[in-house]
Amino acid sequence: MKSFINIIFTITILITNGCDLFDIRDPEPPDQSRANYLPPTEPRIVIENLKNSFLDKNVQNYIACLVDTIFVSKKFTFLPSSEAASTFIFLTQDWSIFDERKYFSSMTSKVSKELPITLNLTNENYSSLSGDTLLYTANYFINIPHNSSEPKSYAGNLQFNMVRDSRSNWSIYFWKDTKSGNLPSWSELKGYFY
Repeated sequence: MKSFINIIFTITILITNGCDLFDIRDPEPPDQSRANYLPPTEPRIVIENLKNSFLDKNVQNYIACLVDTIFVSKKFTFLPSSEAASTFIFLTQDWSIFDERKYFSSMTSKVSKELPITLNLTNENYSSLSGDTLLYTANYFINIPHNSSEPKSYAGNLQFNMVRDSRSNWSIYFWKDTKSGNLPSWSELKGYFY
């Protein structure tokens, strides 16, 4: 009986003094992962979100720029540059958003947190294809300050076909990449870091 009383006493002490089981906790800070992400209610915001996803090295924001088949009946399609297609055959074999996530995560993991990855877009052009679709073209230059053996700079021309989904948000559903000049293309970047 004495040991039973000691056990009850010990449990009572532990519950009342030994832990904060019944204390009110401070709320957790909100998820900061989408800090530079804006709702893509206009095509230009998709492009800003894309550039910011590189600066922030944020795969969630990067993927959010691509079409979500839950909200629109368009499948994501990537057409790599011809040079990359001949070197990295897997780029031509039903490249998906999962593959986009994989290369982007791999790329960002090779760059120090203090150093920015930059995506510069020039000669940008937006032209309407229909009420809910749009064609965006631009020249790009990407700089990745990593320490591995892959190239650090990439350049070329891109074409994005964008669509407005059932939430009235815009996203990229078709991506065509073309190499220009001597630097490797974005397609080759995907191939190297996949």
